[in-house]
Amino acid sequence: MLVNATPAPSLAFWRGKRVLLTGHSGFKGAWLALWLTELGAEVTGLSLAPVGRPNLFTLARIAGDLQASHCTDIRDAQAVATIVRKARPQIVLHLAAQALVRQSYAEPLATWATNVQGTAHVLDALRGQSDARVAVVVTTDKVYRNREWAWPYREDDALGGHDPYSASKAACELVAASYRSAFLQAQGLALATARAGNVIGGGDWAEDRLIPDAVRAWGAGQELVIRNPQATRPWQHVLEPLAAYLRLAERLWEQPELAGAYNFGPLPHEAATVEFVLKLASGAYPTSAISYQNSNNQPHEAGWLALETAQARQTLGVAPRWTLEQAVARTMAWYRAQAAGQDARALCLADLRAFEESP
Repeated sequence: MLVNATPAPSLAFWRGKRVLLTGHSGFKGAWLALWLTELGAEVTGLSLAPVGRPNLFTLARIAGDLQASHCTDIRDAQAVATIVRKARPQIVLHLAAQALVRQSYAEPLATWATNVQGTAHVLDALRGQSDARVAVVVTTDKVYRNREWAWPYREDDALGGHDPYSASKAACELVAASYRSAFLQAQGLALATARAGNVIGGGDWAEDRLIPDAVRAWGAGQELVIRNPQATRPWQHVLEPLAAYLRLAERLWEQPELAGAYNFGPLPHEAATVEFVLKLASGAYPTSAISYQNSNNQPHEAGWLALETAQARQTLGVAPRWTLEQAVARTMAWYRAQAAGQDARALCLADLRAFEESP
């Protein structure tokens, strides 16, 4: 049975649950840590120190909400195992990653080590952990062998990846599937992977991401330079995939047989071009200017990418709450308000409330 939108996370379910959240100092991780603690979960964070200034983890004062916040590299297997044993998590949400395509060209070995070996370290640390019942490993919409075809990718399409980021995340899917089959399913731990589309939302200041680059340029009165205006992606507000991860964890707790891979994103026909997203975003900056450069000498990036999300809709009841127009408006309003001096944490909580109350 299809539903209109992803159900709000269950307060009764999450209250008191021991959750290990990796990558909690990153953009998505900080949003998710805040949401989980608002739901009453006991969250242990495992991540590198927050990168850059500003960053959402610091501005939203996330560390004070957590049971423990470990500044640890997931490439350190022994340290990861020690944290897992001490935290005794019931649910693991694995977001830690090297998550930037262009950075993966500059640092391919670090990308592979973090995304593949780091994931193996997290999953291996769960072997023999009797309290652990659910694990959600977050990968990306870019795990598919991109054929630049006109159809959205389904969960059973071939994995691949041209750039080191995409390929390492595809390999991460294989690591997760192997650990599920060889070890974790037998000990009663339901493991799923989540392949989410491009996310936007307040508090992202990473380099080489569309909206953060636009905010930096337009906020400084500069021209935004774009490589490929017709690149098409399944854009969504950051709260959409986070709500999907929480929903997936709830369902796996009740029905472990649902373990597997899931696409999360807008409806396939709602994938949008970079040019269209910028047209929506530019209204927040009346003096915004954009120029386009020749992309021939740039590292390869996929031109067209959309996800088939029917399985998530039908099996989990996951579907978008906000349209792309709403997502962009919320995102740009967040940045403008924060730049004007409003508190980042308060802005995040306001978006959370608005998202939960959306029809």
